[in-house]
Amino acid sequence: MDEKYMREALRLAEISGEEGEVPVGAVAVWDGRIVGRGRNRRELAKNALCHAELEAINEACTVLGGWRLWKCELYVTLEPCPMCAGAIINARIPRVYYGARDPKGGACGGVVNLFSLPFNHRAEVVGGILEDEAALLLSSFFARLRREKKG
Repeated sequence: MDEKYMREALRLAEISGEEGEVPVGAVAVWDGRIVGRGRNRRELAKNALCHAELEAINEACTVLGGWRLWKCELYVTLEPCPMCAGAIINARIPRVYYGARDPKGGACGGVVNLFSLPFNHRAEVVGGILEDEAALLLSSFFARLRREKKG
């Protein structure tokens, strides 16, 4: 099941990449049903808050009619940043699955692990789900940017 949901997150990430955004996608799953989808839209929206995870969490709250996502699993193509990890903690999401590790901005072990700190909630984190595909999507995007910049 992990791969099924991560493939949907990768599909959303691909859309972001085609739009010129860093390709990150996320889905929130409640009892086997996708209740939230999100993709990176920071450049298009000109808004630092438009991360894939926040969009997926927001949609899940709307669909479910509440902010406590205590039975949700979040699948995201890139290790969540500190802002998104904070949202995961506040939404009480119990499990996070991510694809590629983020050694420069990740808050699930890449730079820091916010879930290891004594907050009122700690999510279980599983990394490396379809990691090669997620990492390739990101590296291809940045290689294309570098080529276009040279061009």
